[in-house]
Amino acid sequence: MPLRARQRCHTVLTGLAALALSAGLAGPAAAAGAATESSAADTWTEVGSDRADPLTESQGLASVEVPAGSPNRYTGIGTIPLNLSTRGWNHVGDPDASYDGHYIEPYQRDDGDTKMFRVQEPDGSWAEYVHTLSPGEARNNSWSAVSPDGQWMLSGEWGTMDRLLVFPTPGVNPATSPSANLPQAATVRLDHAVRDVQGCDFLDATTLLCSSDDPAGTLFGVTKPLLRIDLSAAPNGTADVTGHVTALRQLPLRSACSGDFETEGIDYDRRTGTLRVIVVSPGFCVLTDSKTYRFTR
Repeated sequence: MPLRARQRCHTVLTGLAALALSAGLAGPAAAAGAATESSAADTWTEVGSDRADPLTESQGLASVEVPAGSPNRYTGIGTIPLNLSTRGWNHVGDPDASYDGHYIEPYQRDDGDTKMFRVQEPDGSWAEYVHTLSPGEARNNSWSAVSPDGQWMLSGEWGTMDRLLVFPTPGVNPATSPSANLPQAATVRLDHAVRDVQGCDFLDATTLLCSSDDPAGTLFGVTKPLLRIDLSAAPNGTADVTGHVTALRQLPLRSACSGDFETEGIDYDRRTGTLRVIVVSPGFCVLTDSKTYRFTR
């Protein structure tokens, strides 16, 4: 979420959370759009949903494989530790986890020239890895996506972009240290612009699935699309790769309230083949019918 949108969402959530829930909310449900480009093999069908808590499940989510039996993780305004927010890290994005159990949350602040990735080791300990912005890099830190080999992490910037950023995975790649700057290692060059990407996750070594909060629909002919990005090679941190972008479908936009929905984080669980995406409802309904939608292929 961008700084302006994040501030708007924070104001809405903190204001609405103080109100008592009431019945009788009315408003037309928004219709879902058709996919702009897909095949039968890459059709993601909605199979269910769960309510997304607006304070603790409204930004992102991740499935964690190690230790065995770990619950799914979520982020939201209410999950930011006090010691981080008092130091200016006041927004957390969509997290991810390596297959060996390193859990990574992306953080941003309203000022300065850094972004931060907070890493929980499999033993439960935490460490912070700070990245100093490269020239021209946006401050927003909306998401993280760890490659299947665990060594490389992708992240993105808000707005209309033609690239994704590649970093060594903090806490996993031996080239990283909490006491040193986390450097950008390479770039994914996209063949089609994307807008307001809120989360990406690896489907396999060269395929990403991403949730876009694009409100205009001018890039792919549909708003709030589920995107697929096919990479020319698995990221290795030594050279840029290209990415072919496809819009697969519009994400569900259903609520008892009408207005602007916000697409948030995404997670693909390889163990079950389940894709999950958070969609925050408009207005007062952010409290009542925001959802984490589940899809299978």
